[in-house]
Amino acid sequence: MNNLDPLAPRPVRESQSEMAEIVLPNDANPLGALLGGRLMHWIDLAGAMAAHRHARTYVVTASVDHIDFLVPVHVGSLVILRSSVNRVFRTSMEVGVKVWVENYIQDKRQHVASAHLTFVAVDGKGGRVPVCQVIPENEEQQRRFEDAGRRREIRHTELERRQKTTR
Repeated sequence: MNNLDPLAPRPVRESQSEMAEIVLPNDANPLGALLGGRLMHWIDLAGAMAAHRHARTYVVTASVDHIDFLVPVHVGSLVILRSSVNRVFRTSMEVGVKVWVENYIQDKRQHVASAHLTFVAVDGKGGRVPVCQVIPENEEQQRRFEDAGRRREIRHTELERRQKTTR
């Protein structure tokens, strides 16, 4: 870690975060399955952890891309969320979060959902602040870096389209 220059580029590994949650009855619907809103909350927290680690400042959620819930997650299950910064722009960064459900009795893990979130780095008063660049260190990280640029273009195109239709 380079504490001397806050804008010195940092490798993806410095932002990688993992959190685990056990699904409790309060997290579930009447069928005993994890509420989608609760999972989205956990995804936001996991994403924020990676963004905070990378930016080393406050961050706020600016957007969340499409989420598909692939398999149900039941009360008593262990949910694992892994996150890392995919790409940094000027004051914003895209963070990828991947979610698994782990059946620790059967030693089995299933992919539950993936999401891409955009966080903006801010100071204590809410003003935007620049973020250091991220350094992809392997092919997978490089692919995510490039994909993040394409997703950003799509988000900006969609935003422009929506602004035109509301005028």
